[in-house]
Amino acid sequence: MFATVKQIDRRKFLLGAGSGLLAASSALSCRRESAKGTGRPNVVFILADDLGYGDVGCYGQDKIRTPNIDRLATEGLRFTDAYSGCTVCAPSRSVLMTGLHTGHTPIRGNGMGSLLADEKTVAEIFREAGYTTGGFGKWGLGEEPGAPGVPSRKGFDQFFGYLNQAHAHFYYPEFLYDNEREYPLKGNEGGKRTTYSHDVIAQKALDFVRQNHKTPFFCYLPFTLPHWELLVPEDSLAEYRGKFEERAFIDPRNHYARQDESRAAYAAMITRMDRDIGRLMNLLKELNIDENTIVFFSSDNGPAMPIRGDDYFRSKGEFRGHKGNFYEGGIRVPLIARWPGRIPADTATNLVCGFQDFLPTAAELIGAEAPPDIDGISLVPTLLGSEAAGRRQQAHEYLYWELPRRDTKDRWNYRKETPPQALRAGEWKAVRPRPDGPVEVYNLKSDPGEQKDLAAASPAVKARLESLLKTARTEPRPAVPFKDRWRSQS
Repeated sequence: MFATVKQIDRRKFLLGAGSGLLAASSALSCRRESAKGTGRPNVVFILADDLGYGDVGCYGQDKIRTPNIDRLATEGLRFTDAYSGCTVCAPSRSVLMTGLHTGHTPIRGNGMGSLLADEKTVAEIFREAGYTTGGFGKWGLGEEPGAPGVPSRKGFDQFFGYLNQAHAHFYYPEFLYDNEREYPLKGNEGGKRTTYSHDVIAQKALDFVRQNHKTPFFCYLPFTLPHWELLVPEDSLAEYRGKFEERAFIDPRNHYARQDESRAAYAAMITRMDRDIGRLMNLLKELNIDENTIVFFSSDNGPAMPIRGDDYFRSKGEFRGHKGNFYEGGIRVPLIARWPGRIPADTATNLVCGFQDFLPTAAELIGAEAPPDIDGISLVPTLLGSEAAGRRQQAHEYLYWELPRRDTKDRWNYRKETPPQALRAGEWKAVRPRPDGPVEVYNLKSDPGEQKDLAAASPAVKARLESLLKTARTEPRPAVPFKDRWRSQS
């Protein structure tokens, strides 16, 4: 099944886009000149989609091959207690881009519109510092051309991929976006499966690195793999076909494509992504910029496969939960950082950190100022060591998450209720699984699988965590509506 879209007014769009092309080109040239000779690192952030904590070898996976991700960990620093911005896609990415947790970040739920012009992203910080910026994959924070939150208006010189996250559910769409222009994918017309979107996205990212390697760059790679639908080209599927006891995936909503070899497809999608991460790492060495490039790898939330009762790969590791809830399996994610000669190889840290920390970390790495009043803290002392950073690592008092629900009468506002929430403070974790529901309390040191609710046994701890749950958030702003253009078809 594939997405369809009403065509935009191409003539009107091209006239508007063309008028700013020369000005944009001139500005980019000036920024490149100003950044030359600075010695600042290139920064690459690779973000998988719905990849679980336990889906890669360096976090315990033994059925799915991830040699290149594992090599990142062998050559860098592996975080054991890192958390995504949220338990679903759009708000998690909003946290990553803004440095604000979901009690403050602008977009707190899927399908809730666009970032606004005054809501600053980490890409804008890179751009203001003279970096060339590129994003390749799934955006989800400005859902259509013309929205204030599309990547080209939020700090990216080049973006290629999906603007709308529902569009990103499909691997053989008729087109992707090159900034705000439609880019046809050859052979996918009328529901045919010829050009696999991930392959084009990965190649565009490699092209960006090759074209911009002589000046500092920020490359954001929010790949769509291994998000449903479970489709992958035959050359990848063949590696895993017949290796697992299979379960067919049939979507009762008729939204995602049917997949009779769901486990083989899931494994193959992860290995295909890993292959392209390897291609990127080889390119950095070929261009002789490997030692001046810091590479991060993570996932936007926990795995989706357990939602339908299939955790064959133990994608969530030892944890409870999955994508869509705030138990550890829904928000604890892999995080790896590699910078040869600067980040010690084959090391690990149990520092508790989250997506909100990327913005201040990146800002410090490139000598830029982070916006005031964000929720993140810089991880540079952990990455480079206290001596190199000139200070010890600051710790979070707590990490906070929420996922407000849409109002059924006005879908561009959130319900007037206490949303599902979670908060981690040291070894203690509070979870409110349901809106306006009771708070559960867990001790992650003794019970990482969150099997024993200590709310009744530890009233003082519960009271402290509930107090933080109340003060950690502000009411979300209304969403920015966009046209509902995406749907699946058989």
